[in-house]
Amino acid sequence: MPGSLRLTALHDHFGVEVHGVQLASITAEDGYAEIRAAFERHTLLLFRDQNFDDAAHIKLAQLFGPIEDRSRGANGPDPRVSPVSNRADNGNLVAEQDRHLLHLKANQLWHTDSTFLPSPALANILAARVLPSSGGETEFVSTRAAWVDVPGALRARTANALFKHRYAHSRAKLSEQLASDKMFTQWQDQTWRAVWPNPVTGDDALYIASHVFEVDGLSAADGEVLVAELMAFATQEKYVYRHQWLKRDVLIWDERATMHRGCPWPYDQERSLDSICVTARDIDGLDRVRP
Repeated sequence: MPGSLRLTALHDHFGVEVHGVQLASITAEDGYAEIRAAFERHTLLLFRDQNFDDAAHIKLAQLFGPIEDRSRGANGPDPRVSPVSNRADNGNLVAEQDRHLLHLKANQLWHTDSTFLPSPALANILAARVLPSSGGETEFVSTRAAWVDVPGALRARTANALFKHRYAHSRAKLSEQLASDKMFTQWQDQTWRAVWPNPVTGDDALYIASHVFEVDGLSAADGEVLVAELMAFATQEKYVYRHQWLKRDVLIWDERATMHRGCPWPYDQERSLDSICVTARDIDGLDRVRP
């Protein structure tokens, strides 16, 4: 791979398409350093027309760090790809009121992956497999760009804030019954600083998600107001990139400096993508966001 990547911008504030790279061929010695540098700088990377099976997906993710396992070992010792799909294991499309589809709909809230885990995500690597005839886009915002623009008074209230995250909190916005599922209640609440400094670039990013249910030291009402104000600011249209998926697209994004959400699609059609989240470590700045 050449020493520099050929890139074109996806958005004024963040994101690039990387041209002429097949991710399946990337190794630690050939190509990863350039991709990681682009990841740190540009936050969101798009790779089109990829020949990218599960083995290649896992191999690439392991270059970024440990692969997240929400099963706590129940799926065995080998890392796995996580399907994001409305097609069930039995081959049928799930009904619109099925809990699984409600979970997918909850992903249409602005969020950052895994903030509710003891070690949150550094990155998500998401590959398109089966796409509906319309809809199903994924929207992103740069919370790094938004944080630069946060006005002084709001910045002062946020800079040293501690946000408490709970998976069930975001699910309860759609269904209290869904939120009671063990899948969403098995982890203790997690507390993270509201700003995540990037250890490579030095840039700060707002670290927030629909999983935030409380702000340490504030009343429930005041915390809700602060979180709502920040979410509204960070998701203004000028910060949003909407990705229209094509088959064989792969997106890699920095969970420390973005929020994202899915968009609705005709639920009688399949939408299947494959995801791997990579767990953040202290080398990625995790120590800087701990309380």
